[in-house]
Amino acid sequence: DVQLVESGGGLVQAGGSLRLSCAVSGLKIADYAIGWFRQAPGKEREGVACIPGYGGSTYYLDSVRGRFTISSDNARNTVYLQMNSLNLEDTAVYVCAAVGPVASGVGLIWNIDQYYDHWGQGTQVTVSS
Repeated sequence: DVQLVESGGGLVQAGGSLRLSCAVSGLKIADYAIGWFRQAPGKEREGVACIPGYGGSTYYLDSVRGRFTISSDNARNTVYLQMNSLNLEDTAVYVCAAVGPVASGVGLIWNIDQYYDHWGQGTQVTVSS
């Protein structure tokens, strides 16, 4: 079975940092694209960042570009989301998801949740003032 398990969420003050982890089992992240999505209360789920296993570009939501960094460790089969300069609008449940296998073209669909096949349970990130 494929499992994606998030960790690293919590409560942080505005301006602070958190690093989320997405530990994946049952598939090789090198063959997939892993995305991070978030959903705040009363809002639709949105794509935050994505990293394709085949390398090349990473993708970011405009509002997080320059503050968040997505990375992967193929040996650990884990994807990370480093979040810096957090603000109140970043408060949400963050979920990682896998789409694939993929060899190209992730840039066209990375933030469309319907394309993702496997989802984690999510981790809460709360930013306080």
